[in-house]
Amino acid sequence: MTIHSRTPVGLDGVVAAATALSHVDGDHGELVIAGARVGDLAGRVAFEDLTARLWSLARGENIGETEVRQRLGVARARTFERLPAILSAAEGLPIVAAFRAGVAALGPVMGLPDETVLVGAMPVIAAALVRRSRGEAPVAPHLTLGHAADTLRMLRGRPASEPETRALDAYLVTASDHGMNASTFTARVVASTQADPFMAVTAAYCALTGPLHGGAPGPVLDMLDAIGSRENIAAWVNAALERKERLMGFGHRIYRVRDPRADVLREAVATLERTGRDLGLAAEVEAYAREALKRAKPDRPLDTNVEFYTAILLDALGIPREAFTPIFATARAAGWTAHAMEQQRTGRLLRPGSAYVGDMPATSAAGRPGDEAKEPC
Repeated sequence: MTIHSRTPVGLDGVVAAATALSHVDGDHGELVIAGARVGDLAGRVAFEDLTARLWSLARGENIGETEVRQRLGVARARTFERLPAILSAAEGLPIVAAFRAGVAALGPVMGLPDETVLVGAMPVIAAALVRRSRGEAPVAPHLTLGHAADTLRMLRGRPASEPETRALDAYLVTASDHGMNASTFTARVVASTQADPFMAVTAAYCALTGPLHGGAPGPVLDMLDAIGSRENIAAWVNAALERKERLMGFGHRIYRVRDPRADVLREAVATLERTGRDLGLAAEVEAYAREALKRAKPDRPLDTNVEFYTAILLDALGIPREAFTPIFATARAAGWTAHAMEQQRTGRLLRPGSAYVGDMPATSAAGRPGDEAKEPC
């Protein structure tokens, strides 16, 4: 059945919820999270602080950073105690799918709010899965460390440097929330049914795994590896555009200008002492790709998005590509849980309409379906 051009599809521009959590202005390249621009948060505010702000807004009551920091430490420890059952549920699956199974295996923990359990569990599960893929035993969390520092420690089995911790913390803050994106909308839809946060966040993660949402940071590295050297940049990019292939790390559904998160993460990468990757090459690829896209598609604004520098940052921190999506979820869980709470506190069941474009059953003159119209006597 053909869908006519005038038939509304998708939900672009449709307001589905009122939120105090974050705001995206795609025309002006601005992201506001919990009342502050992302550039004023990352590198200045810890992930625990931002999480406290989001949860406070969602609940309509003040929650302090110290309280969140302490509870997340306890949640990481409780999750580690349950790891055998969680890893058993994820046996034999690749990391992205295994993480989904691990999150789905979570449930309430006595004495901890559900949102704390979810956000605290994410890095424990991600790190354990990465280490299992290498044949290594999981590393127990440290109660008093910050979320970013403990995430890197559990992944590596040794403490991270201060610059590395700050860089990951900046990433967690930057990726914590981003308006009504696909995974966040999924969380709100599920929460609007009064399902518990574990169901809402599991569904949100499933939405995140799609290549049109959270799946591009890994392919950014594949692109940089394929280019290889400065001499190959122009030929590789031009050939890709001639084949009408997408340049990974460029273009965004919302932003008509440069993604503000890209600059935040570029600054975070610059603070690292060693990255293991030629940052000069990456910068030249970015510059040439932006100009090539302007020439090839002058009517479409395609600028650098968050995924370009996300890939470079996570790679520089030694996080394997197959774990990029779980680490993204580790950050975005703060937003998912906040949106689920806000939806249940202030919203209603989300049930959009649809435009039916199928055939209608035959009706009689009296309007009874199924009867054939009769000829007059």
